[in-house]
Amino acid sequence: MSSKAPWITYRPELKVLDCTIRDGGLVNDSNFTDDEVKAVYEACVEAGVDYMEIGYKNTEQAFPRKHYGPWRHCHEEDIRRVVGDHDPDQTGLKLAVMIDAGGKSDWKTCLLPKAQSAISLIRVACYANQISEAAEMLDHAHRLGYETSLNIMAISTVKEVEIDQVLEIARGTPAQVVVVVDSNGALYREQVDHLVTKYRKALEGAGKEVGMHAHNNLQLAFANTIEAIILGCNRVDATMLGLGRGAGNCHTELLLGFLRNPKFKLRPLLKCIQERILPMKQKLDWGPSIPYNITGFLNAHPRDAMAFRDGATPDDYVTFYDQMVLDA
Repeated sequence: MSSKAPWITYRPELKVLDCTIRDGGLVNDSNFTDDEVKAVYEACVEAGVDYMEIGYKNTEQAFPRKHYGPWRHCHEEDIRRVVGDHDPDQTGLKLAVMIDAGGKSDWKTCLLPKAQSAISLIRVACYANQISEAAEMLDHAHRLGYETSLNIMAISTVKEVEIDQVLEIARGTPAQVVVVVDSNGALYREQVDHLVTKYRKALEGAGKEVGMHAHNNLQLAFANTIEAIILGCNRVDATMLGLGRGAGNCHTELLLGFLRNPKFKLRPLLKCIQERILPMKQKLDWGPSIPYNITGFLNAHPRDAMAFRDGATPDDYVTFYDQMVLDA
């Protein structure tokens, strides 16, 4: 067998999750039109993507409809209005939503039984100190019949001993996937190696896959996702044109171009990007820029860079650098 890269990239068990609408909703407060969401949905179906994360299951009290679009709440009627009689057995695409720990979601009441929902996968997102609540959320979603995934956020800020403790708890949950989440876009290849290896070892024999969700502050999201795949990650996240908070994410079109699975089709993604995502780029600010580079170097949340980019002098890099270094 050849030792060149192409044979490594084809792995039938590897699943791709497109989170354009969910992560992109952090750029525009989830105010996508139905047509935009439907275009992403149809592109994912045609491209052979395995999962599409259509938004959050957050409360309207915390995220009121007067400001946030329907994809911050993902009520069943809103989803059905776009995807119709969605059947994953027919389309090959499963729908996912994200539920945050920490009071952002009414997770005990917001989910229908799986048999009554278009959603297949519940992704529970938590910080390390919220793992106990996250375990309860996963149990609840599992009992309702959903596939479940655990996204441990901002992992680059968590101490080693805490990661070990969190993974020990994660091992005992029904989560089928535990995702390495580089919220700050601060990880380098060596850290990805360390974390993916740690996750795989901690979860060995528990019937769980390891996932990767990379942000692009250091323009390493695609490279780090490739590294995670080579190390055995079988669940990877991406967004079209990298649409996502701050510097954005690993690009779905790059990822599918890299993967050698013949079921994936690149053209539908390119069409959706050209017709739907690229016009958003004229109105919304996302993607690599020096302020996001700086927060990545400092392993800081990109919120400061986002606020600066929204200000009167978004390209005053020196001022932003001085502010961040003085605050560090």
